[in-house]
Amino acid sequence: MLFDNHHRPLNYLRLAVTDRCNLRCFYCMPEEGIHYLPKKALLSFEEIERLVRLLAAMRISKIRITGGEPFVRNDLMSLLNTIVEIPGVKDVHLTTNGVLTAKHIPELKKMGIASVNLSLDTLDRARFHAITRRDEFDNVMDTFHGLLNHGILLKINTVVMTGKNIDDILPLVALTKELPVSVRFIEEMPFNGEGNHYTSLTWTYKKIHDHILAAYPDLQKVPDPENSTAYHYRIPGHTGDIGIIAAFSRTFCGTCNRIRITAQGELKTCLYDNGVLNIKDLLRSGISDNNLKVELLKAFDNRPKDGFEAEKKRMNVPVHESMSTIGG
Repeated sequence: MLFDNHHRPLNYLRLAVTDRCNLRCFYCMPEEGIHYLPKKALLSFEEIERLVRLLAAMRISKIRITGGEPFVRNDLMSLLNTIVEIPGVKDVHLTTNGVLTAKHIPELKKMGIASVNLSLDTLDRARFHAITRRDEFDNVMDTFHGLLNHGILLKINTVVMTGKNIDDILPLVALTKELPVSVRFIEEMPFNGEGNHYTSLTWTYKKIHDHILAAYPDLQKVPDPENSTAYHYRIPGHTGDIGIIAAFSRTFCGTCNRIRITAQGELKTCLYDNGVLNIKDLLRSGISDNNLKVELLKAFDNRPKDGFEAEKKRMNVPVHESMSTIGG
């Protein structure tokens, strides 16, 4: 096993393949003014493959492909087919907004994608347009139904936002009654490309829980999987389940097993850090795998104990990134 300096195992890589997205969700990026990276500034597929092979040899076994929106990048399916075949990679997962995903679902099923996280903040067409600033609701719902029809494990990621989608919490919970879905409610975070756009977080994980409990008094806490970021719940008689993720409160840091690599090849050992190692530059400098491994181990051995410490170490650089640039 691979461990960090706090004796937490590291076996999970979140890998962003692009910073581009075909939606403009207000909590993720500003409506205008996004300066996308040129293609040469992104890790190439060859560089990604080399990096994943090295990390898999170091015992990183779970890979999640993220963006931006990963399907915006050309030939993503070819990369996925390569990654699922890399020795040591046990599970490949995908996070998508669903706009371009539906037509690829049969192939995703065939290659054995372990699960898909679908970003869906509302079941209401008008609110969807208000949140995403795009009219893509039907395409996203085609993906939703396609994933269920093909038996791919489906998780819904819903960011809970004051004044935006509070009325959607209970309808989303209701999906779990008949459908085998896991609906995960996520505290809003400041990564919107503008910095924190609220003075305090109103809808904390506790308030989300209490809101659901008021409507479903028989809501039951169930054991959380190892290294889980979510608190898990079930409603008796429901097929699916519910998760609540304290992403802003950061209550799960003590068991965090994940690292992130941004589309531009920056290593983040915590979502809240400012990047700790420029892997892309090292790869393009001609570094050997052995020497790159040494640099990665140094970074893993200097990991903050939690997101609050990581934020303090940003050297007076406030949080202002867009989530689309860091891969979630």
